[in-house]
Amino acid sequence: MTNTTTSYLGIQNNLVRYQKMTADQPVVKTATAYYQANIGKVTSISQLVGNYRLLSYALNAYGLGDQINNKALITKVLEEGTSSPRALANTLPNANWKAFAKAFNFSAIGGASPNSSTSVATTTSDYVEQTLEGNQGQSNPGVQLALYFARVAPTITDSLQILADSNLTQVVQTIFNLPVGTSSSELSQQSAALQKLMPVSELKDPAKVKSLTERFTAAYDAKYGVGGTSAGGSLTVNSGNVTAPVSAAATILSQVVSNNSSALASTSSYTPLISPSLLSSLALGG
Repeated sequence: MTNTTTSYLGIQNNLVRYQKMTADQPVVKTATAYYQANIGKVTSISQLVGNYRLLSYALNAYGLGDQINNKALITKVLEEGTSSPRALANTLPNANWKAFAKAFNFSAIGGASPNSSTSVATTTSDYVEQTLEGNQGQSNPGVQLALYFARVAPTITDSLQILADSNLTQVVQTIFNLPVGTSSSELSQQSAALQKLMPVSELKDPAKVKSLTERFTAAYDAKYGVGGTSAGGSLTVNSGNVTAPVSAAATILSQVVSNNSSALASTSSYTPLISPSLLSSLALGG
């Protein structure tokens, strides 16, 4: 049986070939062809949200596929954009929403327009990458998490982003052998501790990310592989591209709210990043 490290490196070292193989899969090829042929006809938010196939493709490309039925949230995110710090996309805990809102800004011009050749190529590439990772996760969640971490890590600018992403949190917990409950403890303390263990600035270094990823795959096999301490178990990947009872964002955020409500309530300057009603919407719609 091939271990997680070998499988991950086999893909990562031949990523272009694996991406092409994924793009050539009949289901992916059909979905991409439809998107490329029809996104150019879309000029408004309502047209995108009203076309299930286009919206599904777009959401999947940004790891938000499980939000396909959350039309009100999607519309609000797109309508508010990202220019204002208070825009919904900027207050949601995962970076996916912000990237999605930027990509589908119908007031943008030139190469930034959602139906420009540049934007279409980017969305298509992201869709293929998300599919590739999801495919690997079907046989080995550790490989999917490793690919995800290697892709996302260089974009992280704050350790809070890691705590807001259940996949990244699981990777870090595995690398540093942290208790599973770490993500739900006091947020600022966890962020500071994480910054010491894994300074965000180091994630800009490809060699450091490679080392951390391989450290994760080795630890994953030691725990979940054949003969591992938790053999037969596994980590749970939140790809965002499959229907789940509760989205990763809602899960992590509900933990944060629950564990910090009393402390935050005593701080007069505190302004919640997300309203209880929206949190409920995320949980029910995910």
